[in-house]
Amino acid sequence: MLRKLGIGVMAAAAIVTLSSAPGATAAPAPAPERTAATTLYYDDSQAGEFKSAVAAGAEQWNSTVQNVKLAKAPAGTRAEITVIADDGWPRATLGPVRPGGRATVWFGRQAVNEGYDTTRIASHELGHSLGLPDMKPGPCSSLMSGSTAGVSCTNPVPNATERAQVEANYGGGFAGLAPMDGRIVVDAP
Repeated sequence: MLRKLGIGVMAAAAIVTLSSAPGATAAPAPAPERTAATTLYYDDSQAGEFKSAVAAGAEQWNSTVQNVKLAKAPAGTRAEITVIADDGWPRATLGPVRPGGRATVWFGRQAVNEGYDTTRIASHELGHSLGLPDMKPGPCSSLMSGSTAGVSCTNPVPNATERAQVEANYGGGFAGLAPMDGRIVVDAP
């Protein structure tokens, strides 16, 4: 047994000697794999006068998160998120919607007529499609506070907590596999 132990110790010493020999360099640790962002397409063909607000709301998400990107659906491409202008309150399907899935955002004119900011509405409703529930009541700094922040609030930017949740919803591993909720969230005050 002592002899076997002695051979093992000598082998270990040889490995240490080789790895610390002058001029020897250790192989760098492999970089963590970066997965590509999930791309979700939106169809704004029924968004009426709110097309530019929808594009601005999508850009707010694209500039603040990495794991998911919102892109206008090219002609002939099936969109995961359909945006429809109507006369009611803004509302949306609660996600997180997955590629090939379906969610709807109703861009309600009632909120616009009462003075709410259109880019904030778009960013907020898209947030629902990305899996964020309302956080009411809440301050203007919380995008998902929606109408409770008041008509003077024009902030369309998700806060750190909201961004982190969307990153987790679309990140790799089990956190990125959260099922779509599917409820319709109405944003009336």
